[in-house]
Amino acid sequence: MTAPTDLPVPTPPTHGCARCGAPVGPGVGLCEECNPLGLRDSASSQVHGTAFLGVVIGVILLAVLARAATSGLGPFPATIDAVEAAGPGLSVTLTVTNQGDGTGQTTCRIAPTDDRSTAPGTFVLTPQLSAGETRTFTASVTEFGATPLDLTVSCRTP
Repeated sequence: MTAPTDLPVPTPPTHGCARCGAPVGPGVGLCEECNPLGLRDSASSQVHGTAFLGVVIGVILLAVLARAATSGLGPFPATIDAVEAAGPGLSVTLTVTNQGDGTGQTTCRIAPTDDRSTAPGTFVLTPQLSAGETRTFTASVTEFGATPLDLTVSCRTP
């Protein structure tokens, strides 16, 4: 048995050039053909900072758009007109007014009048209300049982 005369030469690790895919060494983004002047690559902090800035600007833009979409809505004063037993729950008749100058709808919280806890009660969504419109509608709720009781309502302004 004879010993091999040529030992394999280890090749350094490489990855593809960011533009053309030619093999380049670690820590290098572009090959010599794509970067003939040997300019430095962008630092990772620059790349991540640009991405972070884009996310921050996007969040601010969404907040401004949300504020513009909800401006002029409400307040929405509401009253409970009737509470009646209806099957396994209650039928609650509400009157809600949109005192704002835009069309919209809101979420109203219905809870027992004597409920002094922070329990969520139940929530109902009002129909669309034009500016200055008052509308009466009926909602079915099962969270309080089927025995009529005194309820209170409060509607949020977006």
